Amino acid sequence: MAGYLRRAAAMAASIGSALIIVSPAHATGSEINTADTAWMIVATALVLMMTIPGLALFYSGMVRKKNVLATMAQSLAAVTLISILWVAFGYSLCFVGDGPWIGTLDRWFLAGMTMDSVNPAAKTIPESLFMLYQMTFAIITVALVAGSVADRMRFSAYLLFSVAWFIFVYIPLAHWVWGGGFLASTGVLDFAGGLVVHLSAGTGGLVAAKVMGRRHGYGTENLSPFDLSLAVMGTGLLWVGWFGFNGGSAGAANSRAVMAIIATHLAACAGALTWGAIEWSIRRKPSVLGMISGAVAGLGTITPASGFVAPWHGIVIGIIAGAVCYWACTWLKHRFNYDDSLDVFGVHGIGGLTGTLLGGVFATSAIGGTAGLIESHPQQVLIQLYGVAVTFVWSAGVSFVLLKLVGLFVPLRVSREHELEGLDISQHGEALQ
Repeated sequence: MAGYLRRAAAMAASIGSALIIVSPAHATGSEINTADTAWMIVATALVLMMTIPGLALFYSGMVRKKNVLATMAQSLAAVTLISILWVAFGYSLCFVGDGPWIGTLDRWFLAGMTMDSVNPAAKTIPESLFMLYQMTFAIITVALVAGSVADRMRFSAYLLFSVAWFIFVYIPLAHWVWGGGFLASTGVLDFAGGLVVHLSAGTGGLVAAKVMGRRHGYGTENLSPFDLSLAVMGTGLLWVGWFGFNGGSAGAANSRAVMAIIATHLAACAGALTWGAIEWSIRRKPSVLGMISGAVAGLGTITPASGFVAPWHGIVIGIIAGAVCYWACTWLKHRFNYDDSLDVFGVHGIGGLTGTLLGGVFATSAIGGTAGLIESHPQQVLIQLYGVAVTFVWSAGVSFVLLKLVGLFVPLRVSREHELEGLDISQHGEALQ
């Protein structure tokens, strides 16, 4: 009996030792969740698709035939340039370190990043995947700005401005809002980029349009789109890609991601219907250009609020987006007489601003952990307004300075002859037949 008890005790001890050894290893290995990782790989691909081919098709379908290839080249250039700069220092400055103003260079060229390392902002996926996902956001933000100066910006100037704008506008804003900077500490809500992406790009585009002046023939000649079917296809790719844009911002395969995707889809639907209905009532015909513009307006406007609001809020926000962005692209644009070629400010800038404020109105604590105005927390609207003001002032001021500096090295605008000839030929030596 004594021998049996000794053997049982020894067996129990060995099992306990095994548990002590195995449990920590299991905990370390399970920190990275395979389901979350799989979803974020898909979301990353979807967001990259938003720039090429999504934005490339959307923008090129709305310019004249002689500028289609040049417009596509700007989206392609943004992908190639920003990807390398992001790996070199962009990711590290945005998401490594918790300083109020900027991050660190500890991840310079991804130094120290291992297969098992994670970022505190996304603890259940590999840090390398989080880095890649955030790269796609930086890419499309820079690419968006080009729409405001389509048909007239020199390609060399675009490249220089894109690099500088990425460094001095996008990186600080991304850190302030998402990387633990002072706007995050203040409590500003921006789930997927109303401030960091849409308002910053729209404001930068507006400043660029004002600095460079209007296109030749603006207001007097027919500058109608070459092929709206391209723009419609681009809209479809953007729409689907936005599921990764907003749904992926949850950082995991969870219910919050699904709620964000539902709100996103409903906002796009409501935005398209609202813009089309307004045109129908005023012009007696709903245009295809108007409906796709309304859809993109709904998508951009719901972006900052998508992970904080209920699905039905997406419908309300989409309706508001369609009406407000229509007003911005018609009355506001004509009132201040600026030539924002593809209405980047009217759709993305005003949409990002509106959605950020509406996020403070409709934020639901049960979904995003933060209450808004409708849940008796009106202070959140003031916090959102503060975030809007900081983003607008920073993006506008820095964009203006950067354009002036770039203009010292290369002309910002092509010559009149090259503009009339078309940027496809003058900038790239190619043309559609």
